[in-house]
Amino acid sequence: MCIRDRYLISNSMSESKRIKTALVSVYHKEGLDEIITKLHEEGVEFLSTGGTRQFIESLGYPCKAVEDLTTYPSILGGRVKTLHPKIFGGILCRRGLEQDMQQIEKYEIPEIDLVIVDLYPFEATVASGASEADIIEKIDIGGISLIRAAAKNYNDVIIVASQAQYKPVSYTHLTLPTIYSV
Repeated sequence: MCIRDRYLISNSMSESKRIKTALVSVYHKEGLDEIITKLHEEGVEFLSTGGTRQFIESLGYPCKAVEDLTTYPSILGGRVKTLHPKIFGGILCRRGLEQDMQQIEKYEIPEIDLVIVDLYPFEATVASGASEADIIEKIDIGGISLIRAAAKNYNDVIIVASQAQYKPVSYTHLTLPTIYSV
């Protein structure tokens, strides 16, 4: 089935899973509008951080701020945004394990079914001759952690892990498990 149907086929091919919530936190926004539009048309709710949230809202779509879910602001100059149990719990919760489902209900953690993330342009920053301070700030911590969490829970979460995947994903069928290489 395709994303248009709001259902994803599991790895066993015997059950389908609906994308309800997508966490979108990207550096590169060019081409993101096609995926966001398609997901919005199918009723997917968005959860995002600063600049990406503003981008989604500029397209006319509602987007819940990560800070509203976590009740924590972006801290340490933007170094800590998504590193929070309410984000990682939503990605890592095993939908087929009753104990996990009870815990996310108890702690009011939403299931996150789709993670769209890309990493800061570290190599390009180094190649540009940027200062050491600028280079250090392009070492991505949250992005790689989100990718790894979604990959760990590949039976329940789809990951789009780079800008190069935006366009192909917007024109293809998504299936679970789906792990796109960077």
